Amino acid sequence: MSGSDRALVVYESMFGNTERIARAIRDGLRDYLPAETVAVNRAPSVLSDDLRLLVVGGPTHAFSMSRVSTRQEACKQGDLVTPVEVGIREWLAALEPAESRPRPPSVATFDTRIAKVRRLPGSAARSAAKLLRRKGYRIIRSESFFVNESTGPIRDVEIERAQRWGAELGRLLTGSARVA
Repeated sequence: MSGSDRALVVYESMFGNTERIARAIRDGLRDYLPAETVAVNRAPSVLSDDLRLLVVGGPTHAFSMSRVSTRQEACKQGDLVTPVEVGIREWLAALEPAESRPRPPSVATFDTRIAKVRRLPGSAARSAAKLLRRKGYRIIRSESFFVNESTGPIRDVEIERAQRWGAELGRLLTGSARVA
């Protein structure tokens, strides 16, 4: 790993819960390598060459990644923090394939789900991982985080778990202890 390696956490968030998880993952990663978050509507479809880890996450809607129609439905529940036009589904479709890169980043995916239906099949994280695998990326981990209701709130224990998961990704990727 070179000193210029970094991580990027791309997230889609309807009501701010997934954004909070993304920021916690980023904070855990920062113990091991530089990391930043970016909302999906501002994320690049061509990744920089110094990207060592790409983390992609969004809310689970109808057992998968959101669609324009499910984001429009979410809009009826309250003000959204991300525009309805672009979600991780659309961003991943536009993302360059791994084989076009000299050194593709490793990838982890996450989602947020409603806690009371945590046992239901389907997950935005698993759907995103499947799409990324088809584009040639290597998936190292996927995880779900739980909100009380679709608009939130998200419990502090989930924020703390997301930060620990970010640190776990950092350790896995770097094979080393924290950076100073």
